Amino acid sequence: MKVLFIGGTGIISSACSPLAIERGIDLYLLNRGQSIRPVPKGAKVLNGDIRDKKSAAAAIGNEHFDVVVDWIAFTTDHIETDIDLFSDRTGQYIFISSASAYQTPPVSLPITESTVLANPHWEYSRNKIACEERLIRAYRERQFPFTIVRPSHTYDQTVLPMEGGYTIVDRMRKGKKVIVHGDGSSLWVLTHHRDFAKGLVGLLGNEQAIGEIFHITSDELLTWNAIFEIVAHAAGTKADIIHVPSDVIASYDPYWGAGLLGDKMHSMIFDNTKIKRVVPDFKATIPFAVGIEEVIRWYDADKSRQKINESHNAMMDKIIQAYDAAWK
Repeated sequence: MKVLFIGGTGIISSACSPLAIERGIDLYLLNRGQSIRPVPKGAKVLNGDIRDKKSAAAAIGNEHFDVVVDWIAFTTDHIETDIDLFSDRTGQYIFISSASAYQTPPVSLPITESTVLANPHWEYSRNKIACEERLIRAYRERQFPFTIVRPSHTYDQTVLPMEGGYTIVDRMRKGKKVIVHGDGSSLWVLTHHRDFAKGLVGLLGNEQAIGEIFHITSDELLTWNAIFEIVAHAAGTKADIIHVPSDVIASYDPYWGAGLLGDKMHSMIFDNTKIKRVVPDFKATIPFAVGIEEVIRWYDADKSRQKINESHNAMMDKIIQAYDAAWK
C-alpha cells in the first residue's frame, strides 16, 4: 500500500509514520523538513510546502497514492487545496480533525461520533468543523473518499499536557504554586501517540472507513488534579495547586482561556466502540503515569529543552497574587 502523509513528523504523526513502515506500507512524507522530530527510516520525503499549491504539486509530480493523510489542515482553504490536488490521485483521504469539535459543553456523555458538533468558545474547533462539513459535501457531490479522524488530547515525549509546558514542571520543582482550572475535578483523557497510531494505521486503506468518522482516544479517565499530581510525581516533586475558575483565567489570558472554555474545563468521556469495531487490534495500553515518565526523561536529558515561558510565568504569578488577595 502506497501512502502519503502531509506532515508526518508532528506530535501525533511521528508515531504513525514508523508503525506504518513497520507494517509494510510504502510511506511518503510531504513536508518542508523543519520538524524537530526525525524522518523515520524507510520513509520517502517529498520536499514541498502544502501551503503553496504549486510547490506541493511539483513535489508530488505524477504520483498516485492509495491513501493520503493530511495532519496539518486547519481551515477550509487547506481542504480546498487537498481536494484539488488529490481528487484523482487517491482512494482514501484522511483528515485529522479534533475531538474539541464536539458539542462544548457536552449535553450528555459519553461522546460518540454522532454527538453534535458545536464549539462557540474556540475558533480552532469551529474551523475544524467547517473542514469536516466541506469534506462531507465533497463526498456527496463528487464521491471524494474521505475519512475523518478526531484525536483528543494526544501527546508524545516532547509534550506536557498543561498550558506553559515545562514552565509548570519548573514551578513545581521550585515549590511555587501552579494553577489548575476550576476545582480540578473535571475528567480528561490523555492519549499516548503510540496508542493513537494503532488506530490510525488500522484505518489506512480500510474500506469500512470510507465516508466515516472516528475518534481515537485512550479509555483512561483522569481528573486535572490527578494529572498535575502525576506530573509532579514523575518530576520527583509535589504539586502545590491553587484552583482558579476558568473564566477568571480567561479574563487575564484570552488565549489560555479559549482552550479552557472551549475544551479542557469540561469533563470528556469518549466511547471508542466504533474504532475498536473497524480496527479490532486497537487498544490503548500506555497509562499516563507511564507516558509522563518518558516525557520527564526527555526534558531532563537536555537542559536546552527546559525552556521557561517567562510571560506565562508572570501571568500565573499575577493571577495567583490577585486570587490569593481576593480570598484573604
